[in-house]
Amino acid sequence: MVDGVVLKNAAETAWTVYRARHSDVGPQDSRRCLLERYLQRKGEERESDTEELAGFGIAYLHRLPGDG
Repeated sequence: MVDGVVLKNAAETAWTVYRARHSDVGPQDSRRCLLERYLQRKGEERESDTEELAGFGIAYLHRLPGDG
């Protein structure tokens, strides 16, 4: 299980990178919640660091439909 601070930092990093590439996505877009839940599950499955989880998160966001 991953520490809560690691999960928070990974989610923030992934969300910031995603929004930098997609200027049409607002800060409160529903994909943020999906990202956080996804990373929570990933963190329960395996021990990961912030960078690895952020990478998983960015890849996950790119697979989501574009209509937040």
